[in-house]
Amino acid sequence: MIDAFKSAGAWIAFAGCVLVVAVLYWAQAILVPVCLAILITFVLAPPVTWLQRWIGRVAAVLTVVILVFTFFGLAGYGVYRQMLTLGDALPTYRSNIRAKILDVRGVRSGGSVEKLERTLEQIQGDLGSPKPAAGTVARPMIVTTEPVAGFSSFTWLGPVLEPLGTAGFVIALVLFMLLDREDLRDRLLGLFGHGQLAVTTKAIDEAGMRVSRQLLLQTLVNLIYGAIALGGLYLLGVPYPLFWGAVGAALRFIPYLGPIIAAGGPILLAMAALPGWKGPLEVAGFYVVLELFTNLFLETVLYADAAGVSSVALLIAVAFWTWLWGPLGLVLATPLTVCVVVMGKRVPALDFLGTLMSDSPALSIEVSYYQRLLAGDQAEAAELIDRFAKTEAGEDIFDRLLVPALNYAERDRLEGRLSADEERAVIETTGELLELMSQPQVAAPPPDAMPLRVFGYGINNGADGLALRMLGQLLSGLPIDLEISSARLLTSELVSHVRTHGYSVVCLADLPPSPPSRTRFLVKKLREAMPDLRIIVGRWASPDLADDTTEPLTAAGASHVAASLSETRRYLAEAAPAAAAPDLPAAAAAATSDFIRT
Repeated sequence: MIDAFKSAGAWIAFAGCVLVVAVLYWAQAILVPVCLAILITFVLAPPVTWLQRWIGRVAAVLTVVILVFTFFGLAGYGVYRQMLTLGDALPTYRSNIRAKILDVRGVRSGGSVEKLERTLEQIQGDLGSPKPAAGTVARPMIVTTEPVAGFSSFTWLGPVLEPLGTAGFVIALVLFMLLDREDLRDRLLGLFGHGQLAVTTKAIDEAGMRVSRQLLLQTLVNLIYGAIALGGLYLLGVPYPLFWGAVGAALRFIPYLGPIIAAGGPILLAMAALPGWKGPLEVAGFYVVLELFTNLFLETVLYADAAGVSSVALLIAVAFWTWLWGPLGLVLATPLTVCVVVMGKRVPALDFLGTLMSDSPALSIEVSYYQRLLAGDQAEAAELIDRFAKTEAGEDIFDRLLVPALNYAERDRLEGRLSADEERAVIETTGELLELMSQPQVAAPPPDAMPLRVFGYGINNGADGLALRMLGQLLSGLPIDLEISSARLLTSELVSHVRTHGYSVVCLADLPPSPPSRTRFLVKKLREAMPDLRIIVGRWASPDLADDTTEPLTAAGASHVAASLSETRRYLAEAAPAAAAPDLPAAAAAATSDFIRT
């Protein structure tokens, strides 16, 4: 019954997604201008907010809207005039175009290209339709059109009025959204209720910040790109460099396709206007270098993480919005995807969108390390240790990377998701990686210092003993003699062994999430037999699997219950004889550097 409800819920969710996509497609005539207006409102809100302090809201909104749309109108008119001039100048390049066509024909004639074309024509003739029978005359089909009565002379107004009407609608929406932006925000907050007030507020603020920042920084990058393109085309002798620089800066707002289109026009014009092939090849090489400089330097330095969307997710989103809304969807793809990712981060029901599309890592590094161990990929697991060592403190490698993997393996085995053999493989691989992390070279304790004798005993399985070996590496250089038991001992044997060898401290390793019932029993028996013995219990685990309380173990007689290897090391260092103990971060960093070199 439960599985049936889950299956029904999945189908309902799928049907809801299909319905949303259908509504977005069906209502695009309204939604596209509204989304475009919201986008422009996000961009113009900061200057309007700054200006209204001096001249008031209404005057500030009118001033900004008039200046911005006047600029766009003049820029569009200038591009249109340049296009007309360019169209008139194209016939003057006829000689260069004819020369290049002759060059291409010269390469083709008599060569392998011509032979290939001839072969393809023969194959096409063999596969073509049969010839009509002799005496059969094919009758041509005549298509006639009937004149439409009415306002046929005004049909040319349709293509002009539609974009003008959309532009006017967008301008009006932007104007009123800027005037009533606080009221619209409050209505949106009221729509989701006061219970979601904090989440909705954070989502709106983050979406506005990311969209505004991304567009502002992208505008800066595009202006630099356009200025460099203008200067380069001017030096290379390409006609109308100002026009191509402006067009290139505008087209780069279109993800992926924009730069290709921006480079295609000047290259084609260079082939038509410049004599020979050297000039066009120089223009093509210039745009390749310019695009590499823009992608690898400008975008990386200025707004590498401004959008917060992964490259693959953005590419898929561009394809989706272009399929859904056409060219305007291509322009709106990036800001719309940013808003979707923000919703995925803030709304629990949509968290799968944030996981799939965000540029933040989908898995934490300790989970990624554990996943690589499960997959048997020891090489990539070693690379993750190397990467962790370069960004985090050296002493955290054990507590934040290796030990959590042992915790996760034990949890999955206890819950039936992992077999005992698979858990053993995870432990063995981690042990092999631990061997590569050779002991750090630190100063030895003074000869006259009596080391603190510690007996380490793993309660359950190999993971506990492996964690004790990690502790041994952290204790290297301290006046501490850690002896790790490799045999399974009965309670009476353990008590007898500790009493016979005169250990000062017993360290019982019991990794969560296994219950500490056996450890509690051992602690109780050790305390009854040796009241002065120091007993430390290592319940080493990642924060999500750590014990809620240590009271049962301390009540049984444990001197200290440690949640991490670093904490255990500090406790033992305080109990050890006074000696020149090495610095823990330096020692762990040395061990890590040895592992990286290996």
